[in-house]
Amino acid sequence: MLQRQPRREDEPIIVNRYGVPIGASGVRFKLAEYVAGATRIAPNLASKHVTLHSFRHATAVHLVAAGVDVTVIRSWLGHVSLDTANHYAQANLETKRLALERLEGLEQPAKRPSWKQDKSVLAWLDSL
Repeated sequence: MLQRQPRREDEPIIVNRYGVPIGASGVRFKLAEYVAGATRIAPNLASKHVTLHSFRHATAVHLVAAGVDVTVIRSWLGHVSLDTANHYAQANLETKRLALERLEGLEQPAKRPSWKQDKSVLAWLDSL
């Protein structure tokens, strides 16, 4: 888990061992190193395309799922246009599932929804 370290407002967040800010290429290098290490534990990562943009997109999706307003997400990600932020901040599958369940009303169905009974759909969802 990342822990917040005491720092001044003007201090960079990501630094090397000498306290010098790491540029995007250095961060990409470290990310590739960590992904290679994680692949030994979770081999399915080898088929994934993990990039800095992946983290940016995932952050936006999690913020949307948490109910954060898209204008705040736009500002946090540094986008000038809401259209750009909307492109990244798409609802994830859990958010979509919850929205569908709200449409069904307050009553819980006696049987599982048809998509939960279809093993091929569940397998596809697990592969995502």
